[in-house]
Amino acid sequence: MLFNFCVIVLLALLANYIMEKIKMPGLLGMLILGIIVGPYGFDYIHPTIVEVSKELKTFALIVILLRAGLGLKKQDLHKVGKTALFMSFIPGILEGCIIMVISRYLLDFTWIQGGILGFIIAAVSPAVVVPQMIELKEKKLGENKQIPTLILAGASVDDVFAITIYSTFLSLYLGDSINITTQIIKIPITILLGIVSGIIIGFILCYVFKKFHIRDTKKVLILLAICVCFNELSDYINTLLGIMTIGFILLEKLPVVANRLSTKMNKVWVFAEILLFLLIGAQVDVSVAKDAGLVGIILITIGLIFRSIGVIIATIGSELNIKERLFCVISYLPKATVQAAIGSVPLAYGVEGGEWILAIAVLAILITAPLGSIGIRLTAHKLLKNI
Repeated sequence: MLFNFCVIVLLALLANYIMEKIKMPGLLGMLILGIIVGPYGFDYIHPTIVEVSKELKTFALIVILLRAGLGLKKQDLHKVGKTALFMSFIPGILEGCIIMVISRYLLDFTWIQGGILGFIIAAVSPAVVVPQMIELKEKKLGENKQIPTLILAGASVDDVFAITIYSTFLSLYLGDSINITTQIIKIPITILLGIVSGIIIGFILCYVFKKFHIRDTKKVLILLAICVCFNELSDYINTLLGIMTIGFILLEKLPVVANRLSTKMNKVWVFAEILLFLLIGAQVDVSVAKDAGLVGIILITIGLIFRSIGVIIATIGSELNIKERLFCVISYLPKATVQAAIGSVPLAYGVEGGEWILAIAVLAILITAPLGSIGIRLTAHKLLKNI
């Protein structure tokens, strides 16, 4: 297994290098490599790695979110607060609802089946969006109006709404007794609990790091271990926001330490990035995507149009100009993480039309992950100001 893993890592680094050389996002090369060497391609990835892929991807996401939190400043969040809140739910709800409606006519789905499909597809991918926004922050692109921070905050909550609404529709289909009002109220509660938990853990870590002399490398290990343990509560609270909050508190209370930890975390990300995008790619079955065909492309396209309208609505009243709003639209296109994780769940539960849901979820990854990541890379310098 070790030899197999090392060969894949070397191939991933090569794929990343080739993409960077042709001015494309490196993650795209790793996604494509994952498709090629994964179980639905040449099946080169060792079965043991495939078995623990969920845990490995979770670890990589935790690294991303910590990096994001360690770069968020209080004054930046104050500046984008209201717009980030609107960005967190308006685009996703519009996209999910329009797909739910259109699927009734194109796929002959019921409202519940359409809701399951719509809100699987509606989730934006933090795996694709967050690293690129961190990179833009480092380059000071769009920082005059805190646009990377706006997209970071909005995209991190977008998934919460999509997954909660999807879970509600799936429960309705399976005949579970649920209260819709309770499910709606659950969204802000899980967000608030996640943030509060992150604040508490952040302050505890600040105390420990000030009280005891610990090498930075060990601090990173402690931070990662605590966040992995904290993520086990993801069924009850929004641990994604909680993990970002931990990084945010460290930056606010111990800025010097936080900046050193951020530098260390950037090095960890070099490895975590390979795990994340390689394993996401490995979950993509291109042959399944073919089954979605023209109908799938139409659904995804209409969904993206309404998502884009949602972004424009969400940014009304903000300081953003037309070019900056267009960049926000492009940044909200990529899908990968959620679709790869739960696209096959309805089929596994015996949902009628589950094969269509899976096929469209896979197609959404293949279309939007490259489209969004390339779009961000190519337009950032043209649409955003460098400070």
